[in-house]
Amino acid sequence: MEAYRQQIVEATEFVRKHLDTPPAIALILGTGLGGVVQEMRVETSLAYEDIPHHPVSTVISHEGRLLIGSWAGKPVVVLQGRFHLYEGYSPRQIAFPIRMLAALGVKVLFIANAAGGLNPHFRPAQLMLITDHINFTGQNPLVGPNWDAWGLRFPDMTEPYSHRLRQLALEGPRELNHRLNRGVYVGVLGPSMETAAETRMLRAMGADAVGMSTIMEVITAVHAGLEVLGVSVITNVNLPDSYQPAPLEHVIANAEKAGPRLLELWRYMLTRL
Repeated sequence: MEAYRQQIVEATEFVRKHLDTPPAIALILGTGLGGVVQEMRVETSLAYEDIPHHPVSTVISHEGRLLIGSWAGKPVVVLQGRFHLYEGYSPRQIAFPIRMLAALGVKVLFIANAAGGLNPHFRPAQLMLITDHINFTGQNPLVGPNWDAWGLRFPDMTEPYSHRLRQLALEGPRELNHRLNRGVYVGVLGPSMETAAETRMLRAMGADAVGMSTIMEVITAVHAGLEVLGVSVITNVNLPDSYQPAPLEHVIANAEKAGPRLLELWRYMLTRL
């Protein structure tokens, strides 16, 4: 644990040298969503491999860059690409960027992912505001020794996704004439896609969308005291009685199609924080 804490310190000090203004807001982008940074004024771009001890993205469409700059008049840090358990990373490795962001002074985290729809009322390329989640990965980034300076041993999870931020987000789509679904996200291990039987089970558990990311980051963010807004881009809808394949290129294409909507929602949020 001491070695891990030291790695966080070294990574934080490296990134801090590139900051003119400490950012209070960070954004994490998922599959096919890297294009939402086009409006951002990028002052510094750091490859993940250049940041000491930082994990490196291995998945297609995850650029693997940390961007420092401003958007909608707010100083922000953007993680363009993330990490997954199925890549072989441990929960603590996936938590690494969140610990670094918290050490940099970030207070608000916007996190997006590409997810398969389980709710039959959803449509591809729609957005779903995450109201809660189910951790179905069997793993947790808080397992092991706890450092009290980072957070409580048993963090409360009654509101992992900020009610304040969710209410603010729900004001935006009405004003911008967008459809914003609400629902529960379930995180699975992957990398294989769900079977039809698994889809039925996950839907019966109360999930509206399923994906292979986000859970480790959000648990860490809550432990660190960050306020989280989560959005899933629905890339396909899994109807077990008429089950269809969801190839990666199809997932990426629908995520990119929804990118402008996500950009508009986040821009709206940034102007009101």
